[in-house]
Amino acid sequence: MPLTPKQINWFTLFKLPSVYFCGVRVKSISESSCTVSVKHRWINQNPFKSIFWAVQGMAAELTSGALVMSCIKESDQRISMLVANNKASFFKKATDKITFTCNDGFKIKEAIAQTVKTGEGQTCWMKAEGVNKEGIIVSVFEFEWTVKVKSL
Repeated sequence: MPLTPKQINWFTLFKLPSVYFCGVRVKSISESSCTVSVKHRWINQNPFKSIFWAVQGMAAELTSGALVMSCIKESDQRISMLVANNKASFFKKATDKITFTCNDGFKIKEAIAQTVKTGEGQTCWMKAEGVNKEGIIVSVFEFEWTVKVKSL
């Protein structure tokens, strides 16, 4: 059974409270994509009255991280996951609701299948784009995830 947005949002409350209290919420997740949104609020703003870059990063990372967690759960294997690198680009102030989407579920699924098959660690770059209500790209984040079968 794949993870649901409700399960992931409860997970953030207990395991990633800063994500939860900043208003980052998973809206949808499928085998290939995940969508997360965050609204501009007092608690997540910077001095320039826009969403702090780190809050955007949390939302973007959750889009890819939720896909990784879901694929690991589906594999029924003990697999570790970790972000090794990330890149970010910012194009517009994030002043309202920003929706991040990652469509790289099949990339991580392939990396997990490869680590299960070979026992060697694998890496996978995943991209999350954040758009505002008008559909304009506000920021783009890329995360290099590493996955490896845990030894007993």
